[in-house]
Amino acid sequence: METDKKVSEFDIQELLPIGMTLVVLGIGLSYGLSVMSDVQSGMTENSSAYNASGDALRGVSKIPEKLPLIATVIVAVIIIGLLVRYLMVKY
Repeated sequence: METDKKVSEFDIQELLPIGMTLVVLGIGLSYGLSVMSDVQSGMTENSSAYNASGDALRGVSKIPEKLPLIATVIVAVIIIGLLVRYLMVKY
C-alpha cells in the first residue's frame, strides 16, 4: 500500500514581515513616548490635562516593557507551528 508523502516548505523570508513589524512597533512607540513627554512638559503642572497626559504616558510605556515577552511568544508560536507542520507531514 503506497502512501502519499506531502512536502512541507518554509522560507526564512516568511519571518521578515514579523520582524519588521516588531521593529516598526518599537520605533513608533519610542517616538510616540517622546512626543507625549514633550506635550506634557508644555503644560501647567497639576492641571487636569497634565495629569491626563501623565496617565497616558504611563499607560503607553507599559507596551514596550512587554515587547520582549511578545517577541518570545511569537517565536514560540513559529517554532511550534513548524514542528506541528513537520510532524503532521512526517507521520
